[in-house]
Amino acid sequence: MATPFRLYNTRTRTVEDFEPLVPGHVGLYVCGMTVYDDCHIGHSRAMVIFDTFVRYLRHRSWSVTFVRNFTDVDDKIIERAAEAGEDPLARAERYIANFHRDMRELGLDDPDLEPRVTATIPEIQALIGKLIERGHAYAAEGSVWFDVPSHPEYGALSGQQVDKLRSKDPGVGKRHAADFALWKAHKPGEPSWESPWGPGRPGWHIECSAMAWSTLGETIDIHGGGIDLVFPHHENEVSQSECAHGQTYARYWMHNGMLTVPTGRKVGGRATGDDTPGGDEPAAMKGKMGKSKGNAVNIDVLLREYPAEALRLFYLDTHYRSPLPFDADALPTSLGKLARLYEAREAAEAMGGEEPPDDVARSLGADAMRVLELARAFPSALYASLDDDFNTAGALGHAFELARAINRLSNHKKANQRGGPVVAPALAAFSLLSKTLGLMTLSTEEFQLEIKAKRLPRLGFTSEEVEGLLQQRAQARANKDWSRADQIRDQLEEHSIAVMDREHGSEWRVRL
Repeated sequence: MATPFRLYNTRTRTVEDFEPLVPGHVGLYVCGMTVYDDCHIGHSRAMVIFDTFVRYLRHRSWSVTFVRNFTDVDDKIIERAAEAGEDPLARAERYIANFHRDMRELGLDDPDLEPRVTATIPEIQALIGKLIERGHAYAAEGSVWFDVPSHPEYGALSGQQVDKLRSKDPGVGKRHAADFALWKAHKPGEPSWESPWGPGRPGWHIECSAMAWSTLGETIDIHGGGIDLVFPHHENEVSQSECAHGQTYARYWMHNGMLTVPTGRKVGGRATGDDTPGGDEPAAMKGKMGKSKGNAVNIDVLLREYPAEALRLFYLDTHYRSPLPFDADALPTSLGKLARLYEAREAAEAMGGEEPPDDVARSLGADAMRVLELARAFPSALYASLDDDFNTAGALGHAFELARAINRLSNHKKANQRGGPVVAPALAAFSLLSKTLGLMTLSTEEFQLEIKAKRLPRLGFTSEEVEGLLQQRAQARANKDWSRADQIRDQLEEHSIAVMDREHGSEWRVRL
């Protein structure tokens, strides 16, 4: 049976009990990419958050239909294609392929449906026709405009006042400054489709209304996306859909905060700054990452140096609605946190013993009792956090607390010999973290291999070079040349490569 949860609703500005249209089922529509360029790590925050949200809902026995669209024809795509001298639809297709590559590298599951604008033209035209019939849209000079004053509730989602608005869509025959384009008359060199109003293409906002309608129906449970989409995109979606169908468009609106970068500091090798023309962004949007700002870091670039789980943890370690600062220290910090979780699990796996856990814990003392207490409470604590407005940061806080307790326990020699029963619930807790948040999905060996592959180049070494030095050190130890052996160890330590002597030989790891 699906488990109840609470969610902040942007439209009501309160945290509410979630009540679906169909018991046990969630229809989720999330605005996806406008594919004029590669996906950067600001975009992928939303992708990871909603992937994790769906993963968690399914873990809690909800049936979910997850829809995430592609905007594959749009002003930006046309402009970038013209600059590059290529076909806009071919450009969109290339960046859709790149997006799928990046999402696979991030470890994301595919949505259930991925509608595209170019494959939804009949539904878009049908929706525009309904709006014209109902007096909420009008045709002028080959374009069709939404009549904003015809919808008295316009602005309810975003809090905007109609008399102060001016849409960015230029055009002949526009009646009100806030009116926006549903259908744009054809211009030379642009993709176009035949329509009752003449050849042209869809406006940006109508596409999502049509794709949500065609995949999930006239009313959907949850509409998601970045907070930057609340106005004008989502506000316009609400008006189009509710004026066309006469009922609520989305029962809940779930918006993630923006990835922000500090002004004047270097991120990805570039100085950052807020240079958006017009300077009319809301205060919460200042410093956000964006291609137009010149401060974007592409996913594929970051994943050459860091494991995907480090980026996932970076996103989930802050509440999804909060702004998320990104700077040069962000990923190293998240990687260190991730490593501590893996190290705690490794320490727990190394503990032996078969006695009853409570008896062992009492005999080992307070640190063992603390591990047992935290591990047994972990499932309820994790669920309580995630069921309360999807608080992944709270859930991770419980995981870090458990990891610290395990690491303290591992310092006890007797615990390493007999602590297996005590840490068994902790291992189950880490397994639950994998199932719900998609973290710690690798074995310790797989994780360390990925660290070596991605971090060693920054240290100026290859795995082969490290192994060669360790062979020299082993020979020096065999020859009882302790000075040379220590010299090699120190050389590696200076480059953040830790050497660990075991019974069967030496091992090494990149120090994080």
